[in-house]
Amino acid sequence: MEKIWLNSYSPGISSEINPDAYRSIIDVIDQSTQQYANRPAFYNLGVTLTYSEIDFYSRRFAAYLQQDLRLKKGDRIAIMLPNLLQYPIAMFGALRAGLIVVNVNPLYTVDELTYQLNNAGAETIITLANFAATLQKALPKIPGLKNIIVTHLGDLFPLLKAWAIHLTLKYIYKKIPNWHIPQAIPFKETLKTSSDKFIQVPLFPQDIAFLQYTGGTTGVSKGAILTHHNIVSNLQQADAWCSQVLVNGKEIVLTALPLYHIFSLLANCLFFTKLGGLNILITNPRDIPSIIKELKKFKFTVITGVNTLFKGLLKDPHFAAIDFTHLHLTLGGGMAVQKSVAEEWQKVTGAPLLEAYGLTEASPCVTINPVNLSHYNGTIGLPVPSTDIALLDNAGKDVPLGQIGELAIKGPQVMQGYWQNPVETQKVFTKDGWLLTGDMASVDEKGFVRIVERKKDMILVSGFNVYPNEIEDVLSQMPGVQECAVVGILDECSGEAVKAYIVKSDPKINTADVIKYSREHLTPYKVPKQVEFRNDLPKSNVGKILRRTLKDEAIHIQ
Repeated sequence: MEKIWLNSYSPGISSEINPDAYRSIIDVIDQSTQQYANRPAFYNLGVTLTYSEIDFYSRRFAAYLQQDLRLKKGDRIAIMLPNLLQYPIAMFGALRAGLIVVNVNPLYTVDELTYQLNNAGAETIITLANFAATLQKALPKIPGLKNIIVTHLGDLFPLLKAWAIHLTLKYIYKKIPNWHIPQAIPFKETLKTSSDKFIQVPLFPQDIAFLQYTGGTTGVSKGAILTHHNIVSNLQQADAWCSQVLVNGKEIVLTALPLYHIFSLLANCLFFTKLGGLNILITNPRDIPSIIKELKKFKFTVITGVNTLFKGLLKDPHFAAIDFTHLHLTLGGGMAVQKSVAEEWQKVTGAPLLEAYGLTEASPCVTINPVNLSHYNGTIGLPVPSTDIALLDNAGKDVPLGQIGELAIKGPQVMQGYWQNPVETQKVFTKDGWLLTGDMASVDEKGFVRIVERKKDMILVSGFNVYPNEIEDVLSQMPGVQECAVVGILDECSGEAVKAYIVKSDPKINTADVIKYSREHLTPYKVPKQVEFRNDLPKSNVGKILRRTLKDEAIHIQ
């Protein structure tokens, strides 16, 4: 596709980035820890670590991995932590030692954890005591796991604060189940090894930095191979895009999405480390009152999140009382941002909610809206510098401008493939190297991309393509609807029909109300044929509604 989007770039943004500006992620981190040594880097639950402290601890952790555990370059280490100060220390330390980081969702079941660690071939894991019981149950099924490091939430807090938090979590809130892993190494022990013992490992662009596992909502979870070159490229792309509005050494970003998720890992942890910013780490993103309490302590400048988080914040009556005068960038990704949420966000905060698009396989950022955009425009923006896109039909041919096709991408941020899975790797790459995203999209005459739907989520009603996003956007604006999701179900007459799942905020609304509202705003074949009310909807670890789970349930019932 001709790069028509370049004409819509904000003045001063280059069409290309230099992906070779740094040899590795560690070069980026070293630059920041030296340049911003005395500035705050990460904050969590009242405790802040500076860049020099993060550097000091991560070098000690790296030295322990090298000297005490005898790990070598290329070994895999799993990090199974929520947003804590321990996360950047462990992640930076592992990368310093030349290890490959395998991010793990702490809420995984025994089976999910077993599969991922075995698939990655992880020899070492660091986890929080709160989740050690799950790891204990999985251990007999993970023969290759040799080293287990366990941390407590307050390990980097002052002693009295640490004990108070531990006792409260264990005995009052019952958040730390009993566990027994005799060989477990206390995280605090790993920080006692002298940083002088750390031996710098030569790192190169082609070295693997992360095995970043996809959510697995459409099949078995797969590890995307992301190299230092991939991540550095995406950091350079983000920097080029945001350099006109973000000031090095001055930014404060709310980090509520978990750092083990690719969006938060790149956009918050690594990008704002590159900028010398401060990450406000939120350990429990579902605790909206606590997030608001933390926001009141800072002159925050940036918020990233998903639609669910923004909607949850707006729903809390105390959110509107926060001081938003310093907020100049709100970035939404991970799932579609609904128009009603974006408009309410701008009304309350005064800042537009910019939508971006990415996927694990692209490190993750592919497109983003201009940072000087004045209002929500319903698109995922423009391809970032050094990124090519194409829209393909089922035969792999380009579709005309303005029509819908599967979004395919090329760029230095695109993964090398799936870990030990050549069959799945072959499925997502075309013969000439385009990554197939599985997302149906269109591009307008100015180059703005609009995601219509996941290819597998599209509903075919009597030969007409129906896109759940469109229906969900309409239903979400109906008074009395708190949350909604739409899936396709089998239908004898039309092949498939639309089913809507709704969480009410007004107990009075019923199926007839939903059908009537839908008929007023949608073409007849898009109107839900079935409506089911629920107390909640299934969500992923970042709050993304899992349509696949609902569809599987509907098929089972039918």
